[in-house]
Amino acid sequence: MSDTIIKKVCVIGAGTMGAGIAAQVANAGVPVLLLDIVPKDATNRNVVAEGAVAKMLKTEPAPFMSKSAAKLVETGNIEDHLDKVAECDWVIEAVIERLDIKQGLYAKLEAVKRDGTAVSSNTSTIPLANLVEGRSDAFKRDFLITHFFNPPRYMRLLEIVTGPATDAVVAAKVERFADISLGKTVVTAKDTPGFIANRIGTYWIQLGLNAAFDMGITVELADAIAGKPMGVPKTGIFGLVDLVGIDLMPHLQASLTSTLPAGDLYHGIARDIPLINKMIGEGYTGRKGKGGFYRLNKEAGRRKETIDLQTGEYRPTITAQGPRGAASRGDLKALVESKGEIGAYAWAVLGATLAYAASLVPSAADDVVAVDDAMKLGYNWKAGPFEMIDKLGAKYLAERLAAEGKAVPEILTVAGDRTFYRIENGKRQFLGLDGEYRDIVRPEGVMRLADVKLSSKPILKNASAALWDIGDGVVCLEFTGKMNALDGEVMKLIGQAIPLVAAQYKALVVYNDADTFSAGANLGLALFAVNIAAWGEIEKLVAGGQLAYKGLKYAPFPVVGAPAGMALGGGCEILLHCDAIQAYAELYCGLVECGVGLVPGWGGNGEMLDRWRKAPGMPKGPMPAVAKVFEMVSTAQVSKSAQQAREMMILRKDDGISMNRDRLLYDAKQKALSLVEGYTPPEAPEFKLPGAGGRTALGLAVEGFHKRGMATDYDVVVSGVLADVLTGGDEFDLVDTVSEGELLKLERDAFMGRLRDGRSVARVEHMLETGKPLRN
Repeated sequence: MSDTIIKKVCVIGAGTMGAGIAAQVANAGVPVLLLDIVPKDATNRNVVAEGAVAKMLKTEPAPFMSKSAAKLVETGNIEDHLDKVAECDWVIEAVIERLDIKQGLYAKLEAVKRDGTAVSSNTSTIPLANLVEGRSDAFKRDFLITHFFNPPRYMRLLEIVTGPATDAVVAAKVERFADISLGKTVVTAKDTPGFIANRIGTYWIQLGLNAAFDMGITVELADAIAGKPMGVPKTGIFGLVDLVGIDLMPHLQASLTSTLPAGDLYHGIARDIPLINKMIGEGYTGRKGKGGFYRLNKEAGRRKETIDLQTGEYRPTITAQGPRGAASRGDLKALVESKGEIGAYAWAVLGATLAYAASLVPSAADDVVAVDDAMKLGYNWKAGPFEMIDKLGAKYLAERLAAEGKAVPEILTVAGDRTFYRIENGKRQFLGLDGEYRDIVRPEGVMRLADVKLSSKPILKNASAALWDIGDGVVCLEFTGKMNALDGEVMKLIGQAIPLVAAQYKALVVYNDADTFSAGANLGLALFAVNIAAWGEIEKLVAGGQLAYKGLKYAPFPVVGAPAGMALGGGCEILLHCDAIQAYAELYCGLVECGVGLVPGWGGNGEMLDRWRKAPGMPKGPMPAVAKVFEMVSTAQVSKSAQQAREMMILRKDDGISMNRDRLLYDAKQKALSLVEGYTPPEAPEFKLPGAGGRTALGLAVEGFHKRGMATDYDVVVSGVLADVLTGGDEFDLVDTVSEGELLKLERDAFMGRLRDGRSVARVEHMLETGKPLRN
């Protein structure tokens, strides 16, 4: 039996995809060998792979979660270093989509790889049977397709295709590593052209392009209809094609038309569009070229322009009058029944796409769940095709297709007037092709709060938060407001939860299923209070937040923070008060209050000071930690990953990182349980602060940035207030021992002082209105 643990990976092909895959392996903390060809006349035989790594270190959004991860990438070339494959447990081929090149590489790999080392191709077009033609039975047992999506760090979908000879143990080894270490949701696909996501996605895109040209729909209106109202990214169809590259479309079309069976519906919509061919020929290939369906006209002051599909000429971009009312808010039936061109275009795209997706079960995917997961994770649709059909009505879709003389997929007939998903006995079920419902079974170690909610009621609940029993004596504190913003109701529920958990449970996890853990304090509520001069209420909120967070910190049970996505301001501060953090790898976390003219007011300053003064290698004395925290907080620094948050000391060395978002709650629960036995709350810290001298030193640094135009006049003011808090200002000096409570009062007074300043209020208003900081 082959070794079931992957300790080292080899990626062959250092193009955008191959290099990105290698980076994600390194992000997981696993060594990776990256190989590519030796260019003709190259003096550096490893230049392709080395250049790919160097490029990724400069790329935004970054393929590496930390620059230190790049050290795990060993570069080389196929001619000199292929024998190193013998050291690897998984080889990923990501070379050009040419069968002869891939097969030639596999012949070389077979001579050097160990038996049981998985070999997979990142192909999205070539059938597995063709890839392994001529290879030995032993090679075929170790071979599979692993189709990553670009960019590999950020796209969570991985489609896996196995052949009849693939060893189940080898496939399971790759799937488990991809799931737990690379953070992928693995969808099993059949060995059919385009697999699942690209087959449906390409069909959807082609439908949208065709319908817009045929119906005289503008680019802007098409994207306004086939974007947010359908529950897909706001780029819509034309914006998406610009993003991925217009020149990719003919290649995808050629691949699918040459490999799909003759009766496939794609053949009926595949066509050459003269305008697209002309755009490609002139270098208008999308964002990577001179522009695409949209462009920025540099000669007209970077004016945004859109191509006219009828004339082929660019014109100023217009704001389309898209769907209104329920049709704009996810009511798909209202959308396709809208009057005029909006409803006609919506039906032409959505109706045919859903019908096509329904026709692919079971030929391309075993069940509706696989199809829906593929489209949600591969194309960022909010709902998968069958979830959309549930919104539209399977019976409605079938009857409308039949009325137009179109084929009705078998699975729609099986569904009849039923839904593809239902809740039964507290479990989510899906409808099979046999007409029977089955439970959706999560992999071991996957836990979602949404599943918990199906079979239980909250222990506590108010307008902004809830407390859930997630089993084994652990409860989950969930924020529920818009962007999970924090307000007095959240603090009130925390106050209620602490004695309850202490009396009846073992531990508490702070978590929610949303993409944003918390955007911080509810600034809209604070602004309203400022406008009516409710200063007492604002101070009560600040003091209440401090009390709630310290209550969690010193509770007689362990508290684990489990953030994913953004954790800003107060959302970061609650994490700093937890006994431990189990973070999703994609964590964007920081104390950002200075960006809106405020300072952290819920204990974040003290918690960061305490972390940094204890950091290994930190010079002794009160100033080094103060300077480091001041640098981060005054510039509103935000981590771009959980690993960066660790480098910022938001996460400590014993805190954990979950690569797979779906495993975060389970991992956090296990961490909380591991802390229960013998748990004692931490001791309150005491501080030695540098006082007025330290404040002066920080002020000189800020003034230097101000003179170079890197800090505004008001940045200087806000930084000065922050410096007062961190150094003790005029209230404390080097000889004083400052208690945690005294530092909290400095914070509270500084926060209130800034909120009374009209310049801070202007920053808050601007952030709420535009989502961007005001540089006043």
